[in-house]
Amino acid sequence: MSEQLTKEVARRIIEIVGGPGEPPPYGFQFFSAGLEPYLRTVDEEYLESYVRDGGSAFKMIVGEYGGGKTHFLYSVQELAWKSNFVVSYVTLSPQHTPFHKLEMVYQAIVGSLAYPQSPEELLSGYERGISALLQAWFADKCAELERDGLSGDELRQELATYPSSLPTFDSISFSRAVKNAFSALVKNEDRDFENIVQWLSGEGYIRPVHSPFGILQRIDKATAFSMIRSLVQWIRSIGYSGLVVLMDEGERSSSLSSKQRDLLLNNLRELIDECGHAHFQNSFFVYAVPDENFLEGRAQIYEALKQRLATIFEIPNPAGVKIYLDRIWNDPVQHLREIGRNLAGIYDRAYDVDLQDLGAERIVDQVAAAAYEQRFGAEGYKRFFVQHMVRAFGLLRHGQPVTAEALGLEEFGEAAVD
Repeated sequence: MSEQLTKEVARRIIEIVGGPGEPPPYGFQFFSAGLEPYLRTVDEEYLESYVRDGGSAFKMIVGEYGGGKTHFLYSVQELAWKSNFVVSYVTLSPQHTPFHKLEMVYQAIVGSLAYPQSPEELLSGYERGISALLQAWFADKCAELERDGLSGDELRQELATYPSSLPTFDSISFSRAVKNAFSALVKNEDRDFENIVQWLSGEGYIRPVHSPFGILQRIDKATAFSMIRSLVQWIRSIGYSGLVVLMDEGERSSSLSSKQRDLLLNNLRELIDECGHAHFQNSFFVYAVPDENFLEGRAQIYEALKQRLATIFEIPNPAGVKIYLDRIWNDPVQHLREIGRNLAGIYDRAYDVDLQDLGAERIVDQVAAAAYEQRFGAEGYKRFFVQHMVRAFGLLRHGQPVTAEALGLEEFGEAAVD
């Protein structure tokens, strides 16, 4: 395995996968299996070409809870960073980030902005959000000018005039905000920087505080799309390839009122249209949902959205919108076995054991078959598999028999794992 898979990293992977069953932000690469053709297509058709060259696109991931949505999104995030995109990973929920309130979606996007990260940064924890991106922009510009031989007063003068060279973005207030934020960093005016970041983060507009910087509007549902467009334009202007927004619906929206649901669907339709009309140049939006029940209805908005989401993303047809995770694997049990073998290697590194000598391969095959039988249950069989696989490895490590009862698989019968 890679030298980056240290004992500490391996232990972290096992702890997260064997507990909540989620992939870690870094480490999922070491046990991933079966996604390569789809990810390669996303990378080649969009991140390395179409989107980076000025296009924009929207995709919808459909996968049940525990079915691999987060793993897929993390994989797209890694590819986007390799192509120098800024990425925002947003978990949507009816309470905290409701898609029917666009201003809160904008707030979540800017709060989760992350420029390309190294494995070391991912492991040690890293700052996200527009404040961190602004400061990284400033640091990168300083380093660039210093490489050009500037220093002292000459460097400060160049930094002071640099913001005026930036174009004006879709929102004039946004343009003034980012330029003044840069100038505040040049002058070491921390309070000014914090006040501007407050507005850019969508945390409210205070006229006496923000108007001196030329910020003259609130961020609300009427201005949210303009702010997102401006965000993408600014990111592109400071040297990145563009913006990738990964939206993961963490909770079902069944608690929404009919009015809220209509607003959600209308906002989603408008976002898809914005991408289709290239208003969000250099941007890639991915919306992950557990099912398509939210599209059930007879109103015109339901039909309009269904039409926009009708096409299927496939290797021969990457222009399709929907990616069904349960269709990616042509041999699910075989890919589960591959994941299990990869996890066994990670477990070996984490605990200094050799599971192969303890009969792990047979157990992997049996638990994979048992997990696939769970595919029609309430819980995704992929999450079910990795959680029970880690449990089985623990039993092997401690010299205990791996039985159906020990794994809580009584409903599958002893033959499934014994």
